[in-house]
Amino acid sequence: MPHPFDIEEIFPDDGDHPVRLPRRQAGNSPQGVAVTLLADYTLRTRAWLPSAAIVALLAESDVSLAGARTVISRLARRGVLEGSRQGRRSSYRLSRSAAVSLSVGGSWVMAATTTTQPWDECWTLVAFSLPQERSAQRRALRGQLRWLGYAPLYDGLWISPHELTPKARAHLAQLHLGAVTVFRGRRVDLDAVAGRDPLDAWDVAAVAEQYESFLRRWQPILPRIAAGRVDGAEAVRARTEVMDTFRRFPTLDPQLPLRLLPAGWLRGPARETFAAVYDGLADTAERHVRAVVARFADGTEADVRAHTTADLLAGVCATETRHPAPPGLAEPSPAH
Repeated sequence: MPHPFDIEEIFPDDGDHPVRLPRRQAGNSPQGVAVTLLADYTLRTRAWLPSAAIVALLAESDVSLAGARTVISRLARRGVLEGSRQGRRSSYRLSRSAAVSLSVGGSWVMAATTTTQPWDECWTLVAFSLPQERSAQRRALRGQLRWLGYAPLYDGLWISPHELTPKARAHLAQLHLGAVTVFRGRRVDLDAVAGRDPLDAWDVAAVAEQYESFLRRWQPILPRIAAGRVDGAEAVRARTEVMDTFRRFPTLDPQLPLRLLPAGWLRGPARETFAAVYDGLADTAERHVRAVVARFADGTEADVRAHTTADLLAGVCATETRHPAPPGLAEPSPAH
């Protein structure tokens, strides 16, 4: 099992909307922070934000000015952002491809940490065999399997306690590998010392430790949130950090049946704490982002809107209304 914060970006590439979102790095990477920040306040509207405002907001999350400008440039090259420019003035917004992927990913994170399904004690097994020269396809398959909630029991055998859904079937079919077989059945206990429990595909103790760390980090701020004693800049930082951390849990603990897990499993408390922070600070954070953007927008009010966990679960999609380029700026073109 990879270290929880070394896994790749969990949001998948949509076949109809290809976009290269950032890969996960140790800790909260500047690109990941930027994507989370923009998604948290412009995913619904794909509003244009002055680049100077984005830099200022990232600076409040301890990203240097030079680092923030580099992040914006790289995200534009990756197709995550699209930009408009006139002279030295520029603005950026999420590309539609990125907005679609982020909306799908956000909904999946909420669903994966909220719903609990009954278990029939059967396991789904995905077996594959690929030669070394097809390493890129092997990485793609492993990435898709992890996104779908599978974990490696052995090198070429990945498992999940859940049935293969139509969506999962479609994802695997799109790979066109011709070297994948899927089974579903009950485990046979051989009473052998060498036998491996399917649950061993996940490092349950490590997942529990991550839940505990998450709660230690965020529960102390809850009384201050309830009392309204968190200011705007801190609210934005907290929402960005809590989202950037919490959204990794479904790949660590992909709805494993509670009956297989230790008593007092912390998935529920972590989900409740996340919602208390993310939703409790939404209004304060939105006002702050609006204020920062207004300083660089020449009086033009940006359509900044924070969303809640309920919005994410329902699916936050960019509106179909076409947002023109900011006043004085050319229509969007790829920024490099």
